[in-house]
Amino acid sequence: MAVVVGYMGVGALAWLYGDPRHVLYPRNSTGWFCGIGPNEGKSNLFYYNILKCATSVNVIATALNGFQCPTTQVCVEKCPTNFGFVGLLEYTQKPADVFNQSLCVPSLDLANTTMSVQQIVDKELCPFFYTPTISVLGRCLPDFKTLENIPPAFSNIPGLPSSVNDTVNIIKNGTGDIVNGFNAREIGLRIFEDFALSWPWILLGLVIAMVVSMLFLLLLRFTAPVMVWVLIIGVLGAGAYGIWHCYWEYDNYKKASASISDVGFTTNFNVYLQTQETWLAFLIIISVAEAIILLTLIFLRNRILIAIALIQESSKAVGHMMSSLLYPLVTFVLLLVCVAYWGATAVYLATSGNPIYRVVALNSTMSDCKSLNGTEDCEPQNFTSSMYPDCPSASCIFIKYNDEGLFQRNLFNLQIYNAVAFLWCVNFVIALGQCTLAGAFASYYWAFSKPHDIPMFPLSASFLRALRYHVGSLAFGALILTLVQIVRILLEYIDHKTRSAQNPVARFILCCLKCCFWCLEKFIKFLNRNAYIMIAIYGKHFCASAKNAFMLLMRNIIRVVVLDKVTDLLLFFGKLLVVGGVAVLSFFFFSGRILLPGDTFRSETLNYYWMPIITVVFGSYLIAHGFFSVYNMCVDTLFLCFLEDLERNDGSLQKPYFMSKNLMKILSKSNKAPKKGKKE
Repeated sequence: MAVVVGYMGVGALAWLYGDPRHVLYPRNSTGWFCGIGPNEGKSNLFYYNILKCATSVNVIATALNGFQCPTTQVCVEKCPTNFGFVGLLEYTQKPADVFNQSLCVPSLDLANTTMSVQQIVDKELCPFFYTPTISVLGRCLPDFKTLENIPPAFSNIPGLPSSVNDTVNIIKNGTGDIVNGFNAREIGLRIFEDFALSWPWILLGLVIAMVVSMLFLLLLRFTAPVMVWVLIIGVLGAGAYGIWHCYWEYDNYKKASASISDVGFTTNFNVYLQTQETWLAFLIIISVAEAIILLTLIFLRNRILIAIALIQESSKAVGHMMSSLLYPLVTFVLLLVCVAYWGATAVYLATSGNPIYRVVALNSTMSDCKSLNGTEDCEPQNFTSSMYPDCPSASCIFIKYNDEGLFQRNLFNLQIYNAVAFLWCVNFVIALGQCTLAGAFASYYWAFSKPHDIPMFPLSASFLRALRYHVGSLAFGALILTLVQIVRILLEYIDHKTRSAQNPVARFILCCLKCCFWCLEKFIKFLNRNAYIMIAIYGKHFCASAKNAFMLLMRNIIRVVVLDKVTDLLLFFGKLLVVGGVAVLSFFFFSGRILLPGDTFRSETLNYYWMPIITVVFGSYLIAHGFFSVYNMCVDTLFLCFLEDLERNDGSLQKPYFMSKNLMKILSKSNKAPKKGKKE
């Protein structure tokens, strides 16, 4: 609770001190935002001398800080789409005949100014050159496609390199990364058009995926035995074919006397496939694997039958609680809230602090401007270059955000707190979902007479019960998992930062640590999942539930392995069926191989027909994963309940079994019938 309150406090501080407009809108040289306020309608920021931006700053690192550089910036309605420059002969003409008023600073009136062209250029009140640009994040950046057509006269412009190629290379090298990173505007528009044309059919594909997933789960009560044995026989058949093929290859190369001793050592693996020893090794390996699978089936056939019966029972439970299939939507919404809160807090924290402006000389080659080295503060709204008559190129530009206050000095720590709290909240939401589903399915298992004894609204009751009684246990389990994830993130960060300086020993140690903590995270997730089931069943605290669940599973480790593998096999086949089937159907539809009557939809109108296909496939996978995760939780819950039922009950009148008749038949167990004269 303290962490949640602290997280809300961090969000409140970020809201008070932060200003996301620094990220959403570019800021001109006078400190005003483009697109709002006095610059409404002028949403793009134009840079007078883009060469200074390209040679003095890292544009990617500073893009989120306003992409400021030591040149005048003005807000414009549209970015220039043509080449423009001030030639040598134009310095003697009137400013109104040389410059474009829309690209000059708003305070300059070209029609009534008394300044000469040279004075305007020295003070950077108007650009002395510009190239075709495109709008990227609200900034006018060079359009590389048009730089190949740069006029030769650019080599004679004062202030530019004497070679046109040098000018082009400086622009490309300095701004290429960010332009290339966001140069997908046209592609994005085409993809948007495709979505606008095909969204009803994309939704239809997702609905088909949802219906198929639901039918697959509900029909498992009838098809599970057939599917499991068909898949097992298929694996055995594939192994038998592999044995025959390897023996056939071995016999052929043996007759040809192709031995590995005649080949020697080579890096070409295909050569080894032409020797008898290679196929003999494959034959032995596949034969041993086939024998192990056969022996496993012989000795574990009873446990496989138990796993199949539990899968069938899980399908029945889901059928009685159809609302459980919709619960992943609740988890998704809660996770979306967590992500939105984390992202908003991070942005507000990153933009907290007032911007700092300093006086700098845009033309530092002038002797009187060398004293202006960016140490003097200024207010861009009130600044005029006439305050520095000896340096006409003096300007007030943005340097950084204030980081000298107590709040600003702890921004990094607050961002770390924001990230840790976000991970904890995400893990808590997932834990809440698992505990809620476990409580609902446990109420199904422990109903002696199904479905009459199943409580009303089991899912809602389980959700409220988890919030009322188990929040502390769920938060503790989520905290343990969060700490392990933090260690993994730190190891990845260290590996990324020191990769070039690591020796082989350090790389080996770091790789071992990453592997160990990956395994630890998987184990913690497995333990937490079963602990939440025990919490939902008995209501004990996390540590006791985790201990009881772990000991219960260890006493039945073979059953755990068999059930886990059989369930994984079925769910993998189910996902393959849903995603693969919908993917094939969407491919034939969006590629035009399946035609609709009339002009309802034509694939020829799509720019990229694979984008709707990818969307349908990805969405189908998410839908199938959501449905099957509920089913997987149901299987795990009923399995733990089944093990508890076996250990705590004996079939007597005082301790009757709660398992299904099918499970009792497999285990050769039964409940004792009540004495005559008593109501059954």
